[in-house]
Amino acid sequence: MALPLAAPAQIVDENGDVPTLAPLVQRVSPAVVNIATSGTVETESNPLLNDPFFRRFFDVPDEPRQREVQSLGSGVVVDAEAGYVLTNHHVIAQADEITVAFNDGREISAEIVGSDPETDIAVLQVDSDTLTALPLADSDELRVGDYTMAIGNPFGLDHTVTTGVVSGLDRTLPGNNGARLQSFIQTDASINPGNSGGALVNLNGELVGINTAILSRSGGNIGIGFAVPMNMARQVMDQIIEYGEVQRGVLGVRVQDLTAEIAEAFDIERNDGALIAQVTPNSPAAEAGLEAGDIVTAVNGTAIADASAMANAIGLLKIGDEVDITFVRNGESQTATATVADPAVGQVDADALHPALAGATFSELDERSPLFGKVEGVLVTDVSQGSRAAEYLQSGDVITSVNRQTVESMEDFRARTEDTERLLLNIRRDNGAFFVLVR
Repeated sequence: MALPLAAPAQIVDENGDVPTLAPLVQRVSPAVVNIATSGTVETESNPLLNDPFFRRFFDVPDEPRQREVQSLGSGVVVDAEAGYVLTNHHVIAQADEITVAFNDGREISAEIVGSDPETDIAVLQVDSDTLTALPLADSDELRVGDYTMAIGNPFGLDHTVTTGVVSGLDRTLPGNNGARLQSFIQTDASINPGNSGGALVNLNGELVGINTAILSRSGGNIGIGFAVPMNMARQVMDQIIEYGEVQRGVLGVRVQDLTAEIAEAFDIERNDGALIAQVTPNSPAAEAGLEAGDIVTAVNGTAIADASAMANAIGLLKIGDEVDITFVRNGESQTATATVADPAVGQVDADALHPALAGATFSELDERSPLFGKVEGVLVTDVSQGSRAAEYLQSGDVITSVNRQTVESMEDFRARTEDTERLLLNIRRDNGAFFVLVR
């Protein structure tokens, strides 16, 4: 005799209603938009194909130097009156045209106010009188275990909603679209590739983060997603709206994590903080009295757990901001005040150095470069397109020697390039190095 099927168990409230997130989704969805971009990028080609003789001899047909690119992503309206929309830098990085689509079917062209690749945040602006914006949460109050909801536009579909909990805070993710300043919210709410730039909200319907990345070996979602915390995104957004860019200054220090082994070597009992490994001469850090071996424990009263926290704290400050740095030296806690400097101060135009360097700008090597503390040299801060220097230099290169003589500072660089016809440059670029002979 077959037994009757048991009635499905239901969790109901005192009114007999089944719990649902539908009202929350309905409330926040008008503020989450779809972003479609189109643009053109330069195509890479073998240098031989640029040689007219080679092309004629082998009858190589002309090929377009540019190709069209399109992408889909998501965004969040954060200011209905001004029409500001937050999204990811990598969503709009190559865009010539941007279209923002709303859940009511409207499609509106958007302009880029500015973007910041170091945090992967961009601000767009649309012209409309009927927008809905999400309230911004204080992401510092977020806790591991809090429920979150991710809303976005994966794979070009209409609004898609996933839920989960915060599974980690202050996470870093190597190689995330080139972003260097990272303090991600980790969540198990599925964040798919098309969700980039979408909203991570709490159960109050407040925006706690901007969805930006997934952890995956194959490109598919494996249940680990990352979002830029709203407090970080808000600081970047405020600067972009005010200046059109992030006016990021420099302090002049290279820091590293304070491990248990290093703490033992320094004869200290703590392993939290950021250890100063190098201080740039004449930098704000040097003028404030900081030294290699100091252990930074707080910046403007906020505790510093490691080198990443230190980089984030300094990297989000504006040029001219004063910063109070608490540090430990010889077992004693001290405080110093430094003023964040404009990295453009101290830059040298190549016209004052050597004709072969025309079009490039140089400065002391500092924390703007990932090679800071790893090599000695001068930093190439800018290269004018079509200039002589653009033939062999790129912004971000580090010149470590001239005519086989080491370069440790701008003073060295000036001396090595004076009164010489030709320059044999040793250039560090990313993880590689090469020589270039120019005259």
